[in-house]
Amino acid sequence: MTRPVRLAVRGILMQNDKLLLVNAYAGRGDLWCAPGGGVDPHQSLTENLAREIHEETGLTVDVGAPCLVNEFHDPGGSFHQVDIYFRCALVSGELRTDWRDPEEVVSLRRWVSRAELDGLRVKPDSLAAVAWADPDAPAYDPLEPILR
Repeated sequence: MTRPVRLAVRGILMQNDKLLLVNAYAGRGDLWCAPGGGVDPHQSLTENLAREIHEETGLTVDVGAPCLVNEFHDPGGSFHQVDIYFRCALVSGELRTDWRDPEEVVSLRRWVSRAELDGLRVKPDSLAAVAWADPDAPAYDPLEPILR
């Protein structure tokens, strides 16, 4: 049986030359990604992203232009997800240790410098290049294998 491709949105949110990251799986702090999540029908991509970022971090953002389309999949299984990344600007809020994600997926959140990001396990592989707008940063990053 073939599963449908999952569509998700993620935000590139920078503050003081640091990128906002969240843990990628509940209870696991060793894999980090940009905040965001699955798209709900009948809401725009930008509405979905603003909601997801607020749920995961407590922050309110303005969602700007898309900056990356990343696909990741399980080459030996049926999982396939397309993430659309958007640049975001902070409107209000600050990271708090007592904030709780209502879906209980994100339990850790942090701002990281590029040097700190280099020492972390992150997905997608192109995240640093896109976040810091490297001239050779991809706009499309196809079929990155999922981590187990």
